[in-house]
Amino acid sequence: MIREHFQFRQTITTILAEESAHIEAAKEGILAARQELERLIAADPFFGATLDPYLPASPGRVAGRMAAAGENAGVGPMAAVAGTIAWAGVEAMRETGAAFGIVDNGGDIALISDRPVRVGIYAGASTLSSRFAFAVPPQPEVLGICTSSATVGPSISFGVADAVVVFSPDVSVADAWATALCNRLGTGDDDALFGALNGTAVTGVLAVAGEEVKRWGDLPPVVRADVSEALITSGKGII
Repeated sequence: MIREHFQFRQTITTILAEESAHIEAAKEGILAARQELERLIAADPFFGATLDPYLPASPGRVAGRMAAAGENAGVGPMAAVAGTIAWAGVEAMRETGAAFGIVDNGGDIALISDRPVRVGIYAGASTLSSRFAFAVPPQPEVLGICTSSATVGPSISFGVADAVVVFSPDVSVADAWATALCNRLGTGDDDALFGALNGTAVTGVLAVAGEEVKRWGDLPPVVRADVSEALITSGKGII
């Protein structure tokens, strides 16, 4: 298996594949998605700034996915940017014949896999952090596993959770809902918030806040694992 760090401006990824051609395809897909998005934001800066749902006049595939996910989760479209770009990378890998491919865009993951994989859970200062992983079964179709945190990383968050991990076959939806849930879990009626997921493309949620863990929907088994922080996707020299 090949593991390669790929960084372009704010997009910081780890790409895993069996063949170098699939790595290159992922990079091309990521860059094409970024370029499409950058053109739209240059023409419509509000898209890149708003924290509320917003649908531009002619969004295209990338921004359209982001806008639809933001509308579904009640957040701005940029809440789904990392997952959407990771999705584009995995789709490009699949188009070149890959049966195994993972793009981790700063904790927002898109993957296809012909084998079981383990995805570590990192929840900052929580004592549960780096001790467990999801045992994800083979995924012939794209799966999104996206994480938002109020205590880790540079993303805007208005919540208290150390990690909210969302699963969905729609990677943009996984990313948008990870942000929405992280913003609001622990600040009000969590049961009602989880109830809002019914009828969405979200299939499962794991939320960690300190020593408290909440689950919703269908999740892969969680197993004990020694998760190395060296594998966390970050900018060079940054963890």
